[in-house]
Amino acid sequence: MNLFEEALLSHMGKENLEKVQNCKVGIAGAGGLGSNCAFNLVRSGFKHFVMADFDVVEFTNLNRQFYFAKHVGRKKVDALKENLLHINCDLWIETYREKIESHNVGDVFKDCDVVVEAFDKAQYKRMIVEHYLNSEKLLVSASGLAGWGKSDAIQVHRMKERFYLVGDLETEVGEDVPPMSPRVNIAAAKQADVVLAYVLGENPYVKG
Repeated sequence: MNLFEEALLSHMGKENLEKVQNCKVGIAGAGGLGSNCAFNLVRSGFKHFVMADFDVVEFTNLNRQFYFAKHVGRKKVDALKENLLHINCDLWIETYREKIESHNVGDVFKDCDVVVEAFDKAQYKRMIVEHYLNSEKLLVSASGLAGWGKSDAIQVHRMKERFYLVGDLETEVGEDVPPMSPRVNIAAAKQADVVLAYVLGENPYVKG
């Protein structure tokens, strides 16, 4: 156990820390949602990840994604892995640099306990959800987080026992509603919070 994990232990206790450290999380997309969700999970003690994204970092990403100017031109999953290791140097991160399509979506996250959907385009969001909706994995997706203001509208919606949807469900990215850091980060943090709460077995998003 390194010094970071010893510090986490003082906050979380041994049992809770072991729960999150034994959980393997798949993150589909390393953009605004995926990169920010990932660092929140790492700071919460998660150590095992599969991160999938074929894209590279661009300057247009830096307004909301967990990257820096030095990463421009690099594969997002490689840059994200580097950044996360600066938080906890003892992570196990598998990176997948190819585009996720219907023929490989079942293989990339097959060993994961949790799948976080963090894509930009609706068709790929739908693909992930449809594939893992009835699996035994926790699935956390997002819809409606563009623009600014009215951030309280970004909520966690429990759709099924193991399927949660984060967002306002209506504010999609467009010409007049660009993706901006505050709302994107709020949604990403809420995705991470769903995962953390679920894994710890004290889920505040379940009524009753």
